[in-house]
Amino acid sequence: MIPAGFKGRATRLTDIDVARTARLIGAGEDEIRAVIEVETSGGGFDGKGRPKMLFEPHVFWRELGPGQKRATAEASGLAYQRWGSAPYPKDSYPRLALAMKIDTNAALRSASWGLGQILGDNHKAAGFATPGDMVEAFCHSEVAHLEAMIGFIISEGLDDELRRHDWSGFARGYNGPGYATHGYHTKLAAAFKKWQAIPDTLAPACPKIGLGSRGDAVRHAQQRLTERGFDTKGVDGIFGANTRAATVAFQKSAGLKQDGVIGPKTWAALLKEN
Repeated sequence: MIPAGFKGRATRLTDIDVARTARLIGAGEDEIRAVIEVETSGGGFDGKGRPKMLFEPHVFWRELGPGQKRATAEASGLAYQRWGSAPYPKDSYPRLALAMKIDTNAALRSASWGLGQILGDNHKAAGFATPGDMVEAFCHSEVAHLEAMIGFIISEGLDDELRRHDWSGFARGYNGPGYATHGYHTKLAAAFKKWQAIPDTLAPACPKIGLGSRGDAVRHAQQRLTERGFDTKGVDGIFGANTRAATVAFQKSAGLKQDGVIGPKTWAALLKEN
């Protein structure tokens, strides 16, 4: 159920969430942050703790189809046939509330939501059975926003464009054929360049490692585990049974999944200052 006033827990995204989610499609943090920055200036909630949302009257016109509902919406200025027919208000929520009185499902489908500004009409591509399910999840967590964005990117086959930094190709698929009108592709390129100059949360020195892994990253993890009181029986750069046992014990103490694999969340906890 969508919370009253669209105000849920509004849990913010963490740096680790960005790194973890980016890896779902083999992309880096910079690519994901570039999309988020261009879509919503980096935040998924507005000043009132609601998911950032833009109600699209031209989509509502399409969703309603011919009939009395469309006529009522048009007469109220809530629906029109062509994008750009009228300026958008600063806050779309009052307009959404009026549209929901005409047709709740169509109204939710006609708004763009959250960090990735996913249109409600694309709820299935984003991994949700209904637009209401998507909006409910978005009221509570920016992680849900980001995972939905990744789901949509995969569904639309845009992950390749994102990985190879084909900003025009990505913009065309994500934002529509009119992307160039507002310089969507150039904004993405600029945002990506900015984030490239900022160190990632998970540096290359912190890859996913587990049983059988070898090298400096393993040695680094062994040293940190030992410093924290989890004996790896040596700091030799070889992820063997003893290192795995120490990792599992550490994960248990940190409230993490006890899989013996040092991935983004375990690295973050391991590197955190005591």
